[in-house]
Amino acid sequence: MLRLWQEECVGSALEKYLAGHSHFQVQATPGAGKTVAAAEIAKRLYDLDKIDLVLCFSPSLTIADGIKNTFSWRLGCSFSGGLGSIGASFTYQSMKYLRDSFWETIKKHRVLVVFDEIHHCSGDEIENANVWGEQILRQIQGIAAFTLSLSGTPWRSDLLPITLAQYSDAEGRIHCDYQYGLKQAIIDKVCRSPKIVLIDNDRLSISESGQSKSFSSIPDLLKQSATPYQSILQNIDAMTYVLGLGCKKLADIRMDNPNAGGLVVASSVGHAIEIQKVLTETYEQSTEIVTYYHENPLEKINGYRNGTTQWIISVGMISEGTDIPRLQVCCHLSFVKTELYFRQVLGRILRTHESSNQQAWLYTFAEESLVSFAEQIEQDIPDSCLFIKPDNWQDRPQASVSLDRAYFSDQQKKKLILGRHSLVGIKNVWKNRQS
Repeated sequence: MLRLWQEECVGSALEKYLAGHSHFQVQATPGAGKTVAAAEIAKRLYDLDKIDLVLCFSPSLTIADGIKNTFSWRLGCSFSGGLGSIGASFTYQSMKYLRDSFWETIKKHRVLVVFDEIHHCSGDEIENANVWGEQILRQIQGIAAFTLSLSGTPWRSDLLPITLAQYSDAEGRIHCDYQYGLKQAIIDKVCRSPKIVLIDNDRLSISESGQSKSFSSIPDLLKQSATPYQSILQNIDAMTYVLGLGCKKLADIRMDNPNAGGLVVASSVGHAIEIQKVLTETYEQSTEIVTYYHENPLEKINGYRNGTTQWIISVGMISEGTDIPRLQVCCHLSFVKTELYFRQVLGRILRTHESSNQQAWLYTFAEESLVSFAEQIEQDIPDSCLFIKPDNWQDRPQASVSLDRAYFSDQQKKKLILGRHSLVGIKNVWKNRQS
């Protein structure tokens, strides 16, 4: 049974297609169920004898595999591209390796082409297109019987135009044929209401060449020194503190939902390995790690999805489009600080399931950009953002390691001294933010 928004979206798409238009753009908040809606559109077009085949493109093997399973289930047949199949699911990366005979299929048959997370494809003309956008403009636009674009975050950080998109005004707002935002999804109980915890410290100092300088916050440290954000993310004391908060919250949720899980988004493979070490050795957590460096990431993600392991640690592989409803806690420790990526990561913990506890908690540092993105969420979802300034990094749940100071790499020749005072607690950032 479709959700109300999905039924409305499907109806709007069919109405536009049957009126003679070939393209439909959907923006729905991450976790709302865009893939199911797309599969239903495909099924109804097929049942109406308007299409012969369906081809889907998406930004990763993980997402492509999920699409294949959803479309196969909804269309009631194989979706592998083989004999007897109605269609197939591909990655955008595979586009440039497809043979001419593949593209001829779109010319010879009535094909619906679905683009998931279309914002990965840029360019409204060949001259400003990226590789994937160029393939769409050359091989699909104006050739396929119908095209369907999906996105949870319909913009690009580089401000380039999204392929196939129409823009409604001079300010560059994208025109969507159907929109379903996070606020409405929470009201409809389609998505969880998030809590975003921004972690700061008001007694930070760095020393270099024998000189010491103190800072009252992470933004001050980053603005007034040469210290990069990456150094804070990799600082073992700060990292251990954030992971401790995540572990405590996950333990609380697992009292109601025994299989609830947590996601840590790491900055690099090495960072992910360090995070796994902290989780397993300091907090005695069960973990899985998935990166391009580790073997069988798809199998590991599927195993985690259906298992009870507490944490999964990823470098970009679970940032968008991956459906793991049992994820309810996230530690955002990536150096990527764009609003697009922030919302994609947040979306991984917003998918609801049948359990009674539907909390969703994201922990990250109070870096200036991330605070700004959290403010945007707060405007739509009041009381969603919390602010914490621990006075003592030693006050960590279940922590036994002394945390007096942490050293940066030899190349940076700096050290970060983390303040020693008692835990203040969690405060609403909008009512009690400290300068």
